[in-house]
Amino acid sequence: MTLSLILTLVLGFALLGLALMWSAWPRWLKALLTLGITAMYFSSYQTAMALLGIPSTEALPERFVMLAAVVEEPRGKSTGAVYLWVSPMVEEGPSRLQPRAYKLPYTKPLHQQINDGLKKGREGVSQMGSAELRDGSGKGSSWLSPGNDEQEIKIRDLPVPQLPEK
Repeated sequence: MTLSLILTLVLGFALLGLALMWSAWPRWLKALLTLGITAMYFSSYQTAMALLGIPSTEALPERFVMLAAVVEEPRGKSTGAVYLWVSPMVEEGPSRLQPRAYKLPYTKPLHQQINDGLKKGREGVSQMGSAELRDGSGKGSSWLSPGNDEQEIKIRDLPVPQLPEK
């Protein structure tokens, strides 16, 4: 499916390019089409990377179950990163827990939380997390869709489900 989507996008861009070069359309329309193709290229690139499984830099879900994590510590010119594989916690409707990979900027406190969560996970204690907006965020142009670097992430034990009484 991913390959067919990418091939469809390439074919669409090729057809739009041909329309630009050999059509008798007015120059203003060709200029508008050129801007549209450029915007579509960047948008489709981000979409294709998300489909290929590249970790997302979008904001984490508000509540999630931590399935796995990898911490890349800063070394040399690398700033480091924390890679989380999480499944969102859904309270309403049918449960569609589709795991997703996220890439977070490296911080020492987050590294410690992730390590503690991974140790408990190996002991059989499931881990859940919450991601809340930090105080003072919402500045600049990212207030519409905050990124994961503007979130406060907390990892803790998943509560044991209570069974109903008989």
